[in-house]
Amino acid sequence: MAVVAGAFLASGLVLAPAAGAAPAAKADPDTAALAGALTTQAVAWGECSFPSVAPATEAELKKVKGLACATIQVPRDWHDPQDGNTIGIRVSKTATAYPGTGRQGIALVNPGGPGGEGLPWGAAMARRSPVLAGQYDFVGFDPRGVGQSTPLTCSYTVPDSTDQNVINRAKVDGCLKNPLTKFITTEQTAYDMDFIRVILGEKKTSYIGYSYGTWLGTWYATTFPGKAHRFLLDSSTDASRTTLEKTWDLQPRSRDRQFQEALLPYMARNDAKYHTGTDPLEIRRNWEKAGGTREFAGMLYAAWFIIPAMYDTTQYPSAASMVAALAKGPAPTGTDAEKLEKVVAQALTTPGLTDANKAFLVKAKGNALEAIAKKDSVERKASYQGGAEVETWDAAFEAIRCQDGQWNQNLHYWTYWQADLTVNAPFIAPIMALSGAPLCAFWPTTNAKPAPDAKTFPKLLIAQTELDAATPYEGALATANSLPGAKMISVDNEGSHGIFPYNTDCVDDPIVAYFQTGLTPKKKFTGCQGLPLPGEDKTVEVGGHLGHDGKIKIKMITPEVRKANEIVRELLEGTATAAADEKGMPVNS
Repeated sequence: MAVVAGAFLASGLVLAPAAGAAPAAKADPDTAALAGALTTQAVAWGECSFPSVAPATEAELKKVKGLACATIQVPRDWHDPQDGNTIGIRVSKTATAYPGTGRQGIALVNPGGPGGEGLPWGAAMARRSPVLAGQYDFVGFDPRGVGQSTPLTCSYTVPDSTDQNVINRAKVDGCLKNPLTKFITTEQTAYDMDFIRVILGEKKTSYIGYSYGTWLGTWYATTFPGKAHRFLLDSSTDASRTTLEKTWDLQPRSRDRQFQEALLPYMARNDAKYHTGTDPLEIRRNWEKAGGTREFAGMLYAAWFIIPAMYDTTQYPSAASMVAALAKGPAPTGTDAEKLEKVVAQALTTPGLTDANKAFLVKAKGNALEAIAKKDSVERKASYQGGAEVETWDAAFEAIRCQDGQWNQNLHYWTYWQADLTVNAPFIAPIMALSGAPLCAFWPTTNAKPAPDAKTFPKLLIAQTELDAATPYEGALATANSLPGAKMISVDNEGSHGIFPYNTDCVDDPIVAYFQTGLTPKKKFTGCQGLPLPGEDKTVEVGGHLGHDGKIKIKMITPEVRKANEIVRELLEGTATAAADEKGMPVNS
């Protein structure tokens, strides 16, 4: 969430064209000239440290050829680069490309977020795609405000109120008092990316961006089209908009969709493992009878076990085990922590779990226990009648997504939005209700993503799965239709988020060929089939269907989702069971 109202966007003058001549294309901003003396700074490349990844993974990444890291100083404000204020951007580079005519240059990588630490991703991409690593030196970086770059932390005085909207407004007000906050935006990061290119002595840059990284990549390609070489947008935000609000508006509904259209049918097909029945709607009914996400314990299961498995469907067995443990009953007793321990212990007994599935469950349990401890701490503080407390938090995620374009600031709108979720996305709605209106509803900005110029915008590729729960298919489709020359690869019957390399010829071959030659598929849309889910030997048709034009035809509220929503309404109205009232569950209306 973020904004910059700049005095100018580029250096130099654009001369008026001669009479009868076509208008000259706008020149890319000259970051070398804007940065002034910083362009000749001495950069000390040395050993890399990746504390955000597991030690074993870090050790493997450090084996990548030519890996080195450095902190590059950039202007704090690219609109006023001579004001004397600078910040540090931590960058990693590799030297994997073969020298000579086969070398394509550098390719920056961003894992998403906003606020994801991208420093390890140069080395990670070299390992993920060794074919491309032979032609590209991959570059990772922590965007401004994040990780080992100059971080953005904000503080606020916790108000004496239980109204989440009052708390959210206080958080925003406190963050806006930090002089760094207004400079933590996608626009400023796009300039940083181009300056990395300058420091590395490259004429152009290629790019692979996942999730929010697609928004960042689009912003760069729009601002610096003459410097953009090959760009892949993997799991795309809705870049047809001038704000990220639409992407987050779709997200709760797409999570409900994947839960009902893919995860529960997977459980039904594999009843021999999960023993929850062969009807996905009956599994949903039992899940909801047990409290669903209307109880804090259910919210924990969804937040730390189910939703993360939607990002990587190889973890469906882990999520299915947790759903089954709750849906089968009996309901666990004790404190929230004790309930969690019992459910995870039962989930771990599910036959056929891989070591990776078990590790996923154990890690998720640790995250959930931390969430329980935080909730208990908040409740203790709420009952303490002492002085006002000051809380500090990492704010890059909120600063970027809010300041990149103005979100709706009418609180009545967000009340209606939440009521709509309660009806149309009841799996995720109770979790969203806890958060109140998004911080962006209180965050003013004049910033907006610029529109691409059809004459200069580079031809790029988009890769998208049908049931992506984080950046829904509808947003990627809008992006493909709005960006000049963009081509899209659609993966049917797949829900994972961030897929390249996917390890099928249909998905990977056109992407690799594009990075090698610059050629994109002849058709605007290429349709590919998803891989089978874990433990299954064939891909099952779920959700929508792949059209002859390569686009997937799917609705956000599919017939199966509609039936599931009716089940929830019946339960909440007491027509099917009075369990919800007996348990004293908080019900959103």
